[in-house]
Amino acid sequence: MRFPVLVALVIGAASALAFEPVGLWPLLIVAFTALCELISRAKTRRQALLIGWAFGFGQFVIGLNWIATAFTFQAKMPPWLGWIAVVLLSVYLAVYPAIATGIAWRFGRKNRLALLLILAGAWAITEWMRGSFFTGFPWNPAAAALAPTPLITTAALIGTYALSGLVVLLGGAVWLEIYKRWLPLVVILGITTLLWLLPSSKVPDDPLTVLNARIVQPNIGQQDKWTPGFDQEAARRLAQLTGPPKGEPRLVLWPEAAITTPLEDARTPETQALAQFQRSRAASLLGPQDRLLTGGIAVQSSDGVHADRAANSIYALGPGGRIVGRYDKAHLVPYGEYLPMRPLMSAIGLSRLAPGDEDFTPGPGPRSIWLGNPWGKVGLQLCYEIIFSGHVVDWQNRPSFIFNPSNDAWFGSWGPPQHLAQARLRAAEEGIPVLRSTPTGISAVIDARGNVVNQIGWRKAGAIDVVLPPAANSPTVFARFGNAIPLLLGFALIFVGIVLGNRRR
Repeated sequence: MRFPVLVALVIGAASALAFEPVGLWPLLIVAFTALCELISRAKTRRQALLIGWAFGFGQFVIGLNWIATAFTFQAKMPPWLGWIAVVLLSVYLAVYPAIATGIAWRFGRKNRLALLLILAGAWAITEWMRGSFFTGFPWNPAAAALAPTPLITTAALIGTYALSGLVVLLGGAVWLEIYKRWLPLVVILGITTLLWLLPSSKVPDDPLTVLNARIVQPNIGQQDKWTPGFDQEAARRLAQLTGPPKGEPRLVLWPEAAITTPLEDARTPETQALAQFQRSRAASLLGPQDRLLTGGIAVQSSDGVHADRAANSIYALGPGGRIVGRYDKAHLVPYGEYLPMRPLMSAIGLSRLAPGDEDFTPGPGPRSIWLGNPWGKVGLQLCYEIIFSGHVVDWQNRPSFIFNPSNDAWFGSWGPPQHLAQARLRAAEEGIPVLRSTPTGISAVIDARGNVVNQIGWRKAGAIDVVLPPAANSPTVFARFGNAIPLLLGFALIFVGIVLGNRRR
């Protein structure tokens, strides 16, 4: 085959259409079929590495096009810089597929089945690496393409990264079938079916306690959110969509940064009074037993003048603006919520994408907050924190549901549905329902099996009234063991593949 690296680039770019919002998921299986053939024909390790890199680069540069949109909202930097950021990020992220294809060629090039097994195992491991190294960015793992399919339930057993390896196995099994090797296809399809049918933790059909929630999506675009004076209009929209208190207890859910003025601000008596006003105004919509979960900003000061620490937070508020609990975002977005190497970056004219000159400080990590009766415990994950498999729940204090407010208004039309697909994987992995509220969409209710129960579409204003779906009766297999499962399965596939490859020699 002439120009295999170029072919890999085209195949990788086409495979991006397997993910949301296009959602042609069989394309990803076909893409891995073609990738196996390209690796098997590679003449050198360098060529195999380049094939994997080109495949990954094509997939990432198309699939992550939404990142460029974020730069259109930052007046200090030109919009065209967004596309440079997409390309540079894709250059780096493509290293991980290159590692997988390089390992597969090195140890499996003499045996097609060995090559497939090693590629699948290495793919699972390198996806985990991509989500762990250098702050991590595990956006669009191969498993995310299967979020709309029944196979999402297998994430409760094997986790997202092993499910990605299964996608590779399915594509490779088709490749082996082309060479008249039907047994691997039968075995892999059998294993896939078995994983789908195997029971994990049982999820009740109906909740034991009826808890009413209202998810609000005000349709406030990023171009308006930080405009001076717009906070009054934002408060009006939020109040209108929230509505008056009901007779029964109600949980109200607002998006990330729903209130742009800090909800805690210790700098001066004036800023403290303004924060109290904002909390009281929001809480005026609550009944005696209601709770409000909303995104907000916390500012701390030791001298009553200067900010020592600022956090991107989720507040749990009760009547009167009482703070029931607060969660500070732990996994901050580089260049979005803090500027790495700030002195150097500022000197060349770069700034963070979110408004403000002070960097946010990270919180301690996943935690559950007790909301009081009848609500119980909520797990909190702010914006893109939900994409980190195995890192969304405090396993010592398991919640009954996860609230994932986000500001997807940055992310164009491609980012929000991709974000939703990854939130579905977290719900299925943990056996815990996920509730999402975003300013412009896609807000949604996801049950403990990863199914979308209800949603509000992109760039629409609205509210969802829903009874909180039940969580699984007990932690799923993945919730118990976490990413040890995909890592062990990945290394096992590589080991078996290497043994097969050596036998052939």
